[in-house]
Amino acid sequence: MGPVILFFSGAGKGEPAVNDYKIGFIILNDWRVQVVAKEKNWAGNYTYNALEYLYPENVEQVREIVVRNGKLRVLGSRHSFNGIADSHASLVSLQKMNRVLELDKVNNRVKVEGGIRYGDLGEYLHQEGYALHNLASLPHITIAGAIATATHGSGDRNGNLATAVYALEIVKADGTIAVFTRDDEDGNFHGAVVGLGALGVVTAITLDIQPSFEISQYVYDLLPLAQVENNFDAIYSSAYSVSLFTDWKGSSINQVWQKRLVQEGSAGDVQAEFYGASLAEAKRHPVPEQTAENCSEQFGVPGPWHERLPHFRMDFTPSAGEELQTEYFVAREHAYEAICAISELGEQISPLLFISEIRTIAADRLWLSPSYKQDTVGFHFTWKPDWEAVKQVLPLIEAKLEKFNARPHWGKVFTMPAERIQSLFEKLPEFRELMLECDPDGKFWNDFINEYVMAK
Repeated sequence: MGPVILFFSGAGKGEPAVNDYKIGFIILNDWRVQVVAKEKNWAGNYTYNALEYLYPENVEQVREIVVRNGKLRVLGSRHSFNGIADSHASLVSLQKMNRVLELDKVNNRVKVEGGIRYGDLGEYLHQEGYALHNLASLPHITIAGAIATATHGSGDRNGNLATAVYALEIVKADGTIAVFTRDDEDGNFHGAVVGLGALGVVTAITLDIQPSFEISQYVYDLLPLAQVENNFDAIYSSAYSVSLFTDWKGSSINQVWQKRLVQEGSAGDVQAEFYGASLAEAKRHPVPEQTAENCSEQFGVPGPWHERLPHFRMDFTPSAGEELQTEYFVAREHAYEAICAISELGEQISPLLFISEIRTIAADRLWLSPSYKQDTVGFHFTWKPDWEAVKQVLPLIEAKLEKFNARPHWGKVFTMPAERIQSLFEKLPEFRELMLECDPDGKFWNDFINEYVMAK
């Protein structure tokens, strides 16, 4: 039987069908397909340039792919908004490598394949009586993709998702497997975790876990900005995870999302007012015009960690669908100053915005993490899909945040020049050395890596 040509529209099962684009493949064997029509990221704003997609089912197939290909990158769940995962040659998808490999109940760790999604792992761990310390807003993203860009949840004492990593197994450019572990204090573990896909294919990840816990979520409306100035620490320490949502239009924060840890035997009492904000009378979506049906449960109804820490439910299309996303991180000590600086651009920002989120993240030791050696505040912007307009306002925001040494999210849209970004990550020279050790000929480099990491 010869090659089969397959066309289909929209996204696959379990993926958000936010665009009706056609993708065509020539199936060459069980795990290799050649592109007939280009594929997009989930939001539809970026079109990949790959000539073929490779879908290995095990480590040996990954090693074979790496050895036989001169240029390739690894594609996660397609939730990045720029070209960080792109390739002009081959793209490797780990969607078939999505298993739990081992649950270590002695050391409280779980080993998984790189293609597993947080929502799926969360369900498994909860059934076994365990939990991760943190989750991002979307449970749909893959673990390997999320840690590669230091994607995060929120919480004063919660590090980003990559801080849960205990060990990594990476297929390097020559097909050999490198193991990085936190126990190797003199090694390159802290450089390998947030690897931007530039070190090789992450086939297995071991994560720290803890006993399962429950969260109750409350939403408050219209938090006066003056309260943020005077009570920033109290507001953000009031729950396990706190997010403020704003459209930058007025003197109030639109919504406060408070995710409380449910202590055993606690009554879960709630106040009708929170620093001048009123308890929401109906279920809320962060974007006012969007239905709240696809959001995680509110009104203080206790539920397992993996169903409450994300803002959106696993079985619904996340966020706003077609959109652009940007995020900048500043040191926590500059949080209110940064809020005021961005507020000065409210008239330019608001017409282009679905919503903006402000959240806190604990410091870590990961070289390319935005929270490296500093507690941070993340300023997230969910933009309407108008890149021509958004790219005009991004430099204005970046100029306002420059004095705070704001670091951008690696996987979202920004306009900072490469030399500025490189100056913000003090361990970048050491990361370049690690790249050359794992991939001396640049097999896993692409245009993004060449510009923002390797350019000098």
